[in-house]
Amino acid sequence: MSITLEKAKKIIAAAEKKAVEIGQPMNIAVADAGGNLIAHVRMDGAWLGSIDISIKKAFTSSAFNITTKDLGENSQPGQQFYGIHASNDGKIMIFAGGIPLKKNGNVVGAIGVSGGSGVQDHSVAEAGASAI
Repeated sequence: MSITLEKAKKIIAAAEKKAVEIGQPMNIAVADAGGNLIAHVRMDGAWLGSIDISIKKAFTSSAFNITTKDLGENSQPGQQFYGIHASNDGKIMIFAGGIPLKKNGNVVGAIGVSGGSGVQDHSVAEAGASAI
């Protein structure tokens, strides 16, 4: 089972709503269970450099079944995932904004958000994830 395009659009709409509420334009990506991009939106004024980051955050959360916030905390020097960001041809993001999407305990996709601070990215991703 994986996220459909229809569901991805609903997830993005919920994330966009939160981004508007906090006044921060974002790049919002939704990936399927395999980490492949289903849908992406770059809100007006969102950073161009964050397009790639949002897509990679969605990939990371889908591939490892972990929020990028938690992965980042566990990938610091001396931690269990130190150096993970260098794996997967550089596709791994270790800062907040990626959240796996689950159904019945299984990863069915992920959302990745980039364009603000880590706190902002994570809050917008949470809003999107809540639409599932």
